[in-house]
Amino acid sequence: MIERYTRPEMGHIFSLENKYAIWQEIEICACEAQAELGTIGITKEEAQWIRDHASFNKEEVDEIEAVTNHDVIAFLTNMGSYIDAEIPEGEPKPSRWVHYGMTSSDLGDTALSYQITQALDIVIKDVNALGTTCVKRAFELKDALCVGRTHGIHAEPMTFGMKFGSWAWALKRAQTRLLQAREVAATGAISGAVGTYSSIDPYVEQYVCEKIGLTPDPLSTQVLARDRHAQVASALAVTASTLESIALQVRLMQESDVIEAEEPFKKGQKGSSAMPHKRNPITAERICGLARVVKANAQVAYDDVALWFERDISHSGAERVAMADSFIALDYMFSKLQWILDGLQTYPDKMIHNLERTRGLIYSSKVLLALVDTGMKREDAYIIVQRNAMAVWEDIQNAVSGQTYREKLETDPDCILTKEQLDKIFDPWDFLQRIDIIFKRLETLTFE
Repeated sequence: MIERYTRPEMGHIFSLENKYAIWQEIEICACEAQAELGTIGITKEEAQWIRDHASFNKEEVDEIEAVTNHDVIAFLTNMGSYIDAEIPEGEPKPSRWVHYGMTSSDLGDTALSYQITQALDIVIKDVNALGTTCVKRAFELKDALCVGRTHGIHAEPMTFGMKFGSWAWALKRAQTRLLQAREVAATGAISGAVGTYSSIDPYVEQYVCEKIGLTPDPLSTQVLARDRHAQVASALAVTASTLESIALQVRLMQESDVIEAEEPFKKGQKGSSAMPHKRNPITAERICGLARVVKANAQVAYDDVALWFERDISHSGAERVAMADSFIALDYMFSKLQWILDGLQTYPDKMIHNLERTRGLIYSSKVLLALVDTGMKREDAYIIVQRNAMAVWEDIQNAVSGQTYREKLETDPDCILTKEQLDKIFDPWDFLQRIDIIFKRLETLTFE
């Protein structure tokens, strides 16, 4: 991912420095486990020496890899040079025990699992922070009356707080998916060339995994099965889709013809190089654009599941790009959406204005039910309700200052509703008599 969209903490996780540091810890732990087992020649003193002296230099690893064309061998060569640097010539070198009985995937896959858990921990914190904000703002705007829209058309009254509440529940589901994905991903494998433990005791795997917070895979075939990684990528993609959905709502609410809310516009910010009046939803648009990257990368992870026999490396290059980019992009998207929702400017007066723009048409469902309650057939009631609604709609479309929907109904002899009934019907809060149940449920929602 380009630097523009990389936050430092997440970017570090997928840096070579972090990967090599994890590799180093895995190799050290494996040596310690071998020393405890006592089945090969390494002593506990040698294992301690390896821990005390192991190190690496990224630039030196790069130079070695330019010759070996093998990143693990390059790293091990470089790390070994630091371990043996103080050992006198002619004496046994402790580095000979490093990577004993292991294969490259034992190191690489176990380290990747650890990186994924590191990255997921950040994303889960992102979810928790944004979800908490959504709950808070839902209650702040619980009574901010606005029109609901279906198919982009005015439907029935609701409150703006419900929008934030809906987003909060979606983020709670994202939290659940990500926690499940973390559990599946937190798996290590140190089982040798084709997973048979032919040259390494399973105790080493158990020891290493326990030390770095992973669980041994019950059966690895040199590599960890990539359905684990696909589940992670899927959870990231669905989460990105949720953020995209929220950002899209912000963009729609910021349209000039709607303008019920808009993302923050900082002092000194410029909206357009050509049109100085513009306040464009550029950050929300950026979130929607980056969601496409995360969603597309999930397909890469699905394709990585199928490998030849016990292992090939067709997944490797694609995975290094797609996994890192998905985490980095999603973490960035969270930071931007957090900024938007924390500072989202809302315009309750414009919400009321929009609610009234269709001259009462949004109350048609209540009129229909009230006529049915009088004993009228639903089909007959529907004709009366729609006939008057379409007449008002035509006036609106033609910018004619005609009657409101209630006035139309009052002059229709077939509409047998009383003034008292119409007063109740045309009260927007009559639609929201049960809204408290929605917010009582929201009170139970936490992101701990």
